[in-house]
Amino acid sequence: MEPDIWYNGDFIDHEDAEIHVLSHVIHYGSSVFEGIRCYETEQGPAVFRLEEHMQRLIDSAKVYRMEIPYSLDELAEAVVDTIERSGLQGCYIRPVVLRGEGPMGVNPLDNSVETFIAVWEWGQYLGEEALEQGVDVEVASWNRMAPNTLPAMAKAGGNYLNASLVKMNAIKNGKMEGIMLSTDGYVAEGSGENLFVVKDDTLYTAPTGMSILPGITRASIISLAEDRGYEVEEKQIPREALYTADELFFTGTAAEVTPIRTVDDYTIGAGSRGPVTKEMQDAFFEVVEGGRDPHDWLTFVDVPAADEAEMTA
Repeated sequence: MEPDIWYNGDFIDHEDAEIHVLSHVIHYGSSVFEGIRCYETEQGPAVFRLEEHMQRLIDSAKVYRMEIPYSLDELAEAVVDTIERSGLQGCYIRPVVLRGEGPMGVNPLDNSVETFIAVWEWGQYLGEEALEQGVDVEVASWNRMAPNTLPAMAKAGGNYLNASLVKMNAIKNGKMEGIMLSTDGYVAEGSGENLFVVKDDTLYTAPTGMSILPGITRASIISLAEDRGYEVEEKQIPREALYTADELFFTGTAAEVTPIRTVDDYTIGAGSRGPVTKEMQDAFFEVVEGGRDPHDWLTFVDVPAADEAEMTA
């Protein structure tokens, strides 16, 4: 059985989580959402940076004038309740706020605002081997949207039509992912990941002004790198810097920390995971799997282990 879904303050069966075909979100992409992970750490299940994710959900909704009738604390509590009810020790978490039924047309202000939280088991987004061996990617023919066209800092459903074009083309071309450039030709991000360039032991990543999503895993890696004495620069990155980098890696809730071994068939570094990428992976997984959390990023949840659940059943 699939886990129950939190819907507007109550739990409903997985199969009952439905919306009407004339919901605004279906016709106009009017949703905002988050991707979050709960990890099975050595100290028990824990959600990574729950409060930051839910604050970004609230901020995204605000940009689109969607009034969520729940506070940050209430949304975070709903996530915890959903995980505990699911019985999953580790899971992917998808809160989504969408425009539902109401008058048809572009104007969404009189349509209902619906809030859902779902959880499910999900492994490595780019494949289990990718974390060690790296992935092959291409520079996308589709650019990241220009500033002041769509709000790139909002994690909105409609924005991902751009990302879907990039992802589909990459797969059709035999690659795992695409890297988008900004409208002025600088490196932006992947279809669902932020990007880091490593050169001479300095980490570079695009600034938020490049119409990137300010990723929470991205921010975490910046902190972890600085903790270890690395210099991190947010700056405009020309396309050719991808080909001459010592290392490249993606970051994101789904991708975690994934090395890139080729771009446009250029071999990056030695063509395998580099030492800085491995150090960042180790630092990240030390927190999310090891439970060693100096930055207070983990929210622990009370999900009985399978053998405990059977004993109390």
